[in-house]
Amino acid sequence: MTFPEPKIIKTNGIDMAVYEAGPKDGVPVVLCHGFPELAYSWRHQIPALAKAGYHVLAPDQRGYGRTSRPEAVTDYDMEHLTGDLTGLLDTYGIKDAIFVGHDWGGLVVWQLPLFHPTRVRGVVGVNTPFLARGPMDPIAGMRAVFGEDMYIVYFQKPGAADAVLAKDVGKAFRFFMRKSGMKAADYAKLPAEQRNLALVKALEADESGWGGGQQLLNAEEMKFFVDTFTRTGFTGGINWYRNFTRNWERSEGVEQKVNVPCLMIMAEDDVVLSPAMADGMEKYVPDLEKALIKDCGHWTQQEHPDQVNTILINWLNKRFG
Repeated sequence: MTFPEPKIIKTNGIDMAVYEAGPKDGVPVVLCHGFPELAYSWRHQIPALAKAGYHVLAPDQRGYGRTSRPEAVTDYDMEHLTGDLTGLLDTYGIKDAIFVGHDWGGLVVWQLPLFHPTRVRGVVGVNTPFLARGPMDPIAGMRAVFGEDMYIVYFQKPGAADAVLAKDVGKAFRFFMRKSGMKAADYAKLPAEQRNLALVKALEADESGWGGGQQLLNAEEMKFFVDTFTRTGFTGGINWYRNFTRNWERSEGVEQKVNVPCLMIMAEDDVVLSPAMADGMEKYVPDLEKALIKDCGHWTQQEHPDQVNTILINWLNKRFG
């Protein structure tokens, strides 16, 4: 498909590229991508939601694609990321919306009702569950459990992962954008040293050693991602990870309760964001429905778009139609 041109809006001090579809008087649904992705990651959902009568807004988020990429690392903290989305609503004259987030976008949309409760009508997490604030700095916790090579810990080193990914953007996307090469149950049986999520180290290895997992993208789709990240680099997206500690510090005292209708779409074989991570969410998210997509890895809305669309639209129609 030919992806439409975005509208460039002003929000929260940046220029943001927003891809819009559907009737302006439809219930607004904002689609928030993860890393290393773009609004383009929702290319299968945008037309389906628009056809179902929803007003769809899919931004390239801060640091990505055709949206601004500020220099300061602290410009990518949760305060800025959530502020960008409420500013997007302001630009369109929208009071509140349903926010759908995958991967890092999921982390952001689960925080929106905590910091901006009047702007959120509902939340959908795709793979990413609501994660209540923990008792310790999350980076310290990840370092203790997984070690220095775990990708989120490695991302804390200024410029390091940025350079590895940008060295061969095509290779980076051939590495990342694959269907799951292993069932989650088989992954769980691997030795601990093979489950340390050392993704950057694995990327640096020869492609022949990457193991299973079919390529997810066709040539046109791969070109869209590779051309975009060749132009922008990866630093903007990685800077989101460099605010884990800051976000944890600044969220002290915030009540961990999401008081809007919510949907959690889980992927059976996502080994980074496993369905088990959503166990017990109901304690913090009282109005919650869950759906599991089988034989699916991390890139759920691109790997099983029709199932995601059906689950999402059925829930939206039931709760907001």
